[in-house]
Amino acid sequence: MLAELTKLLPYLPTSLVLLRFCLAPVLLADAFDGNTSQLFIVAFVAAFLSDIFDGVIARRLDVSTAKLRQADSWADVALYACVSASALLVRPDAIAVFRIPLLTVVFVQLWWWVANLLKYGKPASYHTYSAKLWGLSLFIAAIALFGFHYSGVTLWLAIIIGILHTLEEIAMTSILPVWTHDVLSFKHALQLRQMQLN
Repeated sequence: MLAELTKLLPYLPTSLVLLRFCLAPVLLADAFDGNTSQLFIVAFVAAFLSDIFDGVIARRLDVSTAKLRQADSWADVALYACVSASALLVRPDAIAVFRIPLLTVVFVQLWWWVANLLKYGKPASYHTYSAKLWGLSLFIAAIALFGFHYSGVTLWLAIIIGILHTLEEIAMTSILPVWTHDVLSFKHALQLRQMQLN
């Protein structure tokens, strides 16, 4: 029995990524009537935890591949696209108040997509320290918004961190000649650039 479970362990990171893909539309479905239930918070917390542990487990098991990291990034996109749509449905008042800063985040994110698609033909999958910080700030902001109907400092922090994170990754794309996954910061990108050019 233990041997069979051990054989399944390498598939755990992929399963966690798939779980996040599956939970994303659950969030949107729960918010579709303009309200959220406890299911929303439970599903969102589960999705957030899956985002933390998929990469950690993949590295521990030495199964972290470019395809897995790309799938991880796409799962994040799906999750937060559904969270954003849910916020529009449930808290349109808060979205209206923050429309300019939120549109700024959308603009820099679009810039990020264009920069990566033009240079590499696909989106980057850096998984930077700043991305992890942004993910944490988004988690706190979402819990505050949906759980406590609060959209002040927590949402501002998520917006500011998101803009700075995206600008860092755009700068990384501008200096890295070859698509590379898991580059932790701009400093690491500079070091990697030297290696790739030598």
